[in-house]
Amino acid sequence: MGRTTRGCGCAVAVLVVLASAAGFLGYRYVLPWWKRKPPPPSGELQVRVLDVGPIEGDSILITSAGGKTVLIDAGDTSKGKVVVEALKRYNVQQLDYLIITHPHPDHMGGASDVFKAVKVLNVIDNGALPAVPPDLVPQKPGPQAAAKKPATPKKPGKTATITKFYDDYKDALTKSGAQYEQAQPGKKYDLGNGVLLTILAPTAPPFTKDQMKTGGTETNANSIVVRLDYGVFSMLLPADAEEQTEHRLLAKDANLEAMVLKIGHHGSKYASSEDFLKRVKPQIAIISCGAWNRYGHPAQSVLDRLRAIGVKVYRTDVQGEVTITTRGKEGDVAVKPAKETTEDLFVGRTAQKDDSSRSGFIAYGDFGPPPKATKRK
Repeated sequence: MGRTTRGCGCAVAVLVVLASAAGFLGYRYVLPWWKRKPPPPSGELQVRVLDVGPIEGDSILITSAGGKTVLIDAGDTSKGKVVVEALKRYNVQQLDYLIITHPHPDHMGGASDVFKAVKVLNVIDNGALPAVPPDLVPQKPGPQAAAKKPATPKKPGKTATITKFYDDYKDALTKSGAQYEQAQPGKKYDLGNGVLLTILAPTAPPFTKDQMKTGGTETNANSIVVRLDYGVFSMLLPADAEEQTEHRLLAKDANLEAMVLKIGHHGSKYASSEDFLKRVKPQIAIISCGAWNRYGHPAQSVLDRLRAIGVKVYRTDVQGEVTITTRGKEGDVAVKPAKETTEDLFVGRTAQKDDSSRSGFIAYGDFGPPPKATKRK
């Protein structure tokens, strides 16, 4: 009897130790994971890729199931009113987050109009200044030039500069009273009802011009990249991220697989690399581009890669605004363009200019008149 009793006591002691260990592990690892885990999806999520053409631009409105709103970019300077009209159309009176992905006017230009139209609570950007090529920096006349020609009196009022779109954005941000923060990779934003927004890029160190010798621009490469998750639904939004950005994300083993991909850099040939598309595995691709753009967006090479992996493509230049709705359940994702078309969405545009820093690419209002019409099959 004594041996049996002692044996039971040892077994109980072992069970107590195991239970204590399990409890510690649960408290240390499982509980924090459970707290971070978003609640099950509840309600409808809406994502609208706004039509800010016919020039180039991006502006994406997210309305979460819980009613929180996020605007990612605000189109070009001349398209601020279009973005504001869309906010009014969808009864958006307040933005919980305004994310400006990088300092190019076709993404930042309309922001000052947005600040004037609605209350903005939080602003996130990448902290970068606009890159201005030396030959476009206004030069001060030397002493000899000043001696030969008397200075012309300046007209009253604010003088427009190359970076006026950036100055207007910073001024409007300061006056708005919105909370500002610089994008931090890995940071998550809970939009309520199970909707989660995660910053993936830019990551340190920032890309420099020297790293863009194979194409693209450093300003685009340092774009904010975010992913949106809601139940089984996921969407990757890489702004104007270039192939260099994509490779860095691949090397860091970031969570890139997504049901929907907003194609990077308007469909530029310097983005949407084959390796990147293979990792993302999108079922749906949305291209925000303008019919008047001079850079051949979307590039035929990108469209060919999308066709090869069997992706369903939507384009704002041909179909206007594209709306996605989902309740985060299997089989309930609906994508609806504003306009139906019989055009072949896998036919690209002819480039008149090269959108690469090595070619002296600059995006500050360089759109001009619409290109000559070409037959599209």
